[in-house]
Amino acid sequence: MKVRGVRGATTVQENTEQEILKATRELLEEMLKLNEIKEDNITSIFLSMTSDLDQVFPAVAARRIGLTDTPLLCTQELEIEGALERCIRVLIHYNTTKTLTEINHIYLREAENLRPDIVDRRK
Repeated sequence: MKVRGVRGATTVQENTEQEILKATRELLEEMLKLNEIKEDNITSIFLSMTSDLDQVFPAVAARRIGLTDTPLLCTQELEIEGALERCIRVLIHYNTTKTLTEINHIYLREAENLRPDIVDRRK
């Protein structure tokens, strides 16, 4: 097995705790499901949000879906002019036998615009 990374991103319409947790949960569940990831194989998860989101740590959503023993780290994205707003990003490091091309990176909602090449490949 190798440690691989799977990326994902999503957006929210409003800066509310409910919206942030719902979108983060949706993203994490999709990433775990489509990559067949079990918590025991996860090394760590990095979660970030743009500076316009500040109502809750996105890691709360991870804990609520049962990732209770996984090391989590929340951080703020760099503020780059023209960058996608109200965006939540996730990077899961996990042990797998999958090759790089077999990993399903997940981009939902407006975040599909970040990596149209990956989104198009999955359709």
